[in-house]
Amino acid sequence: MSHEDRIAAGSLVKRHRLSTRIWHWVNAIAIATLFMSGLGIFNAHPRLYWGNYGANFDTPWLELDRFPGWITLPGSYSLSMSRQWHLAYALIFAFALLLYMIWSLINRHISRDLAFRREELAPRHIWQDIRDHARLRFPTGAAALRYNVLQKASYIGVIFILIPGIIFTGLAMSPGMDAAWPWLTQIFGGRQSARSIHFIFAFALIGFFLVHILMVLLAGPFNEVRSMITGWYRVPPERRTGEHGQ
Repeated sequence: MSHEDRIAAGSLVKRHRLSTRIWHWVNAIAIATLFMSGLGIFNAHPRLYWGNYGANFDTPWLELDRFPGWITLPGSYSLSMSRQWHLAYALIFAFALLLYMIWSLINRHISRDLAFRREELAPRHIWQDIRDHARLRFPTGAAALRYNVLQKASYIGVIFILIPGIIFTGLAMSPGMDAAWPWLTQIFGGRQSARSIHFIFAFALIGFFLVHILMVLLAGPFNEVRSMITGWYRVPPERRTGEHGQ
């Protein structure tokens, strides 16, 4: 029996490390700023293309109306100001991820908390997690202190695929990369392809963020938010037999 399994329901335990909590809130601010300023930049040419070229007379694969001012940064249209906000917070976003990854390797957060265990990858286990999430049956007792397989998959996907993809497609859109890393633009199939992928990944990240907020609200916002601010989390009581249809 592990130490976690011996923790009594109702106990206050330290759940999130300081590095995780800092990165979480820095990310929340950075993502909101980058998304809103990115929409301000997108409003300068609200069309997306594939390949190297994209102009007013080319056929886009996606064409949208301009996003309203209340969701852009700044609130009124200013391409130069949107770019300044975006580039400033892009540096914060990128270096915060780099430092978090390095520190998570040092303190073994990735290998201990995010790595899949063999039994978690069994189809029966994955299907049960999907069913539990669909029925809004959240882990209780000591199990609530561990990430389930869907959480691990989503966090790994965001940390190691989605966020790096956003960073590198953002770099690929810069003309300066033609001299520094010309291969980067080619990997994504051209500057306009990189812009399209950047847009898709950005909305995928916002989708993850909204689902994350919804899960926090459903699981108990006070306990969840407190654990991400102070690190302390109250272990929820074990589910009674017969509860929720069992």
